Amino acid sequence: MEITYYDQGTPAERWERAQLFFDAQDYAGAARVLAGLVAEVPEQTGPRMLLARAYYHSAQLRRAEAELRLIVERDPVEHYARLMLGRTLERQALHEEAEQHLRIAAALAGDFPKA
Repeated sequence: MEITYYDQGTPAERWERAQLFFDAQDYAGAARVLAGLVAEVPEQTGPRMLLARAYYHSAQLRRAEAELRLIVERDPVEHYARLMLGRTLERQALHEEAEQHLRIAAALAGDFPKA
């Protein structure tokens, strides 16, 4: 198996590289680095969340949705994952399901409607 630039280095080095790609708005490049990292450390939320964000920003919405659903399944009170899942579903015109996640995210953030 050939190792590419995206796969080189320790997990910490790849995490830094992925963040650099993300910060440079090269979301597809960040996703390439993060996909391997997430496969290596699937229990860690940070890389998976950044992978979901990279997918979202590169319009790979079904992939973003899959990663976010996994995060929410593992940690139902993960506010940002709920928010991102709601936004991802909105972009896919799944408004009814999106609204459920957005309401939960708002409640977790303490954003309650004014009475």
